[in-house]
Amino acid sequence: MSRLPVKKTYKLFIGGAFPRSESGRTYEAEGQNVARASRKDARDAVVAARKAVSGWAGATAYNRGQVLYRLAEMMETRAADLAAVCSGKKEVESAIDRVVWYAGWADKLAQVIGSSNPVSGPYFNFSIPEPTGVVAVLAPEEPALAGLVSRIAPVIVGGNAAVVVASESHPLAALELAEAIATSDLPGGVVNILTGLQDELAPILAGHMDVNAIDLTGANGTSPELERLAADNVKRVVHGTADEQSPWTISKFLELKTVWHPVGQ
Repeated sequence: MSRLPVKKTYKLFIGGAFPRSESGRTYEAEGQNVARASRKDARDAVVAARKAVSGWAGATAYNRGQVLYRLAEMMETRAADLAAVCSGKKEVESAIDRVVWYAGWADKLAQVIGSSNPVSGPYFNFSIPEPTGVVAVLAPEEPALAGLVSRIAPVIVGGNAAVVVASESHPLAALELAEAIATSDLPGGVVNILTGLQDELAPILAGHMDVNAIDLTGANGTSPELERLAADNVKRVVHGTADEQSPWTISKFLELKTVWHPVGQ
């Protein structure tokens, strides 16, 4: 007998779970009905990210590198599904390789970005990198998968948690990536993915007082207004590119804590 296929329902990814938008709204993208996140969904994602920050930042750098490598493994097992929602196999391979590349930097950041500072006096003086906290990320429209990975990986490898507004016109790559994240060892809430209209969601995150930094790489021509909103709580504002790959990209989402210690004690 013939049967009707079970069609996939594309939901949000918040706190390690896949809820529908609290508003019940959807919008059409890439021939599918995708959840359209609301203001409350965005606030819920920030709450989930804040809860996850302390545990993720407190993990050892070596452990964070292992977890990111596990994410790359899960992406590899879902390569065919990921290729179906982006430009194809080469983009998937590029995205996986980029996750592995950033995973390798997890336990090297302190040596490269931190320093032992010469001071005039009987003190040791060290500058140590620490995560900024909750980072909002406006994903680039294209490349849908590789561009998203290029902006998320440097945020989380340093111990931050991310609230991501997925590409408005190509959101399926972000949602397929969310399924790989959900089956990896990444703790729930470290990465939260919202689909919907950027003009609706971006101002909420830019003005949110519990968001510590915002990546405007994928902003749709609204950067000046978002920067103004971000200034209310002195958020760090980051601009980058969709294909950026550098340890200095990681440093954009880190703070340097300087410690003084008397010599001989």
